[in-house]
Amino acid sequence: MPESLRLRRPVSPLELFYDLVFVFAVSQLSHHLLEHQDWRGAGETAVLLVAVFGTWAYTSYQATLLDVHRTVTRWMVVIVMGLGLFMNSAIPRAFDDRAWLFVIPLLLILFLASAVTALAGRTDALREHFRRTLVWIAASAPLWIVGAAVGSEARLWWWAAAALVDLTGTWLAHPLPGRALSGQELAFDAEHMIERLRLFFIVLLGETVLTAGRVMSDAPLDAPTVFATAGVFAALVCLWAVYFGGGEDVFRTAVETTTDPVRSVRLGVNSAYAVLAALVALAVGSELVIAHPLGHGSVTLALLLFGGPALYLAATGWFFRTTAHGAWTERIIACAVCIMAGTAAVWLPPLASLALLDVILVITAVVLARAHQSLTRSLQAATEA
Repeated sequence: MPESLRLRRPVSPLELFYDLVFVFAVSQLSHHLLEHQDWRGAGETAVLLVAVFGTWAYTSYQATLLDVHRTVTRWMVVIVMGLGLFMNSAIPRAFDDRAWLFVIPLLLILFLASAVTALAGRTDALREHFRRTLVWIAASAPLWIVGAAVGSEARLWWWAAAALVDLTGTWLAHPLPGRALSGQELAFDAEHMIERLRLFFIVLLGETVLTAGRVMSDAPLDAPTVFATAGVFAALVCLWAVYFGGGEDVFRTAVETTTDPVRSVRLGVNSAYAVLAALVALAVGSELVIAHPLGHGSVTLALLLFGGPALYLAATGWFFRTTAHGAWTERIIACAVCIMAGTAAVWLPPLASLALLDVILVITAVVLARAHQSLTRSLQAATEA
């Protein structure tokens, strides 16, 4: 194996610059859901989210596998970033009159990134894997194209099918009959990709903080608004602590001790789809609470405000169960409590619902901080034994 493939490479400034385009995408997705608070709007947002995050995941994986310091990789990232800016700008009207502005950059990103890796990968296994990836992308491309060509009513179904193909390919690591990815075949800088996920997650939380600040700047400056904004901030800090309160140490230790780090990181990327959806839902719910803290509860608000954290806890619980085999029961219990509290929130004023959510998340963060410490010690002891 070439020595360069064994080096631990830090996340480059170009990769952080690239992430900014997708911070913009999160804001666009939240705005789309805020403007379409019904089941169709939720479906449209989910389809767009799968497409947008899929491009981030593809390119981030490929930059890690190719080494972002190579000239071909850097050009790929810059071109994808420019295409992503056009794609993400079309999100609010992708189901209206800007379908092609969304689809054309999306397909160019997917084909370009995979083709570059299929040609410039340093090993036969890497090149062969991304040739399989191109087959999967070619299978979903006609669905994206037909969806852009038909009317807005039918577009959701065509694009949902395309997103399902792309999501299935990502979930299964793009297998073809008789050939699937084996992590041991690839030289993979797992620590680099862990850091990419970690920083992207911080960026997503930061975007939600910016959303809360923007809504507060437009709302009346009174006690209920101030308390609502403080409550949203407290909820975000708790969600940050649920992972960064030792969770990243668990993940890193689990990856270091596994024989297949590619699989562990791939599971992290798979769970990140749900985490992103959860934060988009919470961002919209937070906007509604800050805008009308003393208003009436509703099913929509309960689903957004409690459903977002519940999805976040369920997704991270599944991830910790499949990778570290611990610190997941606490998450599932907290998820169930959020669901029960969300039922009560239908009849509570938004500010009271937010206070209830904060109590649940504070307790969850404290419990998980201890669980993470214990699990990390157990994993390290098992490695030394």
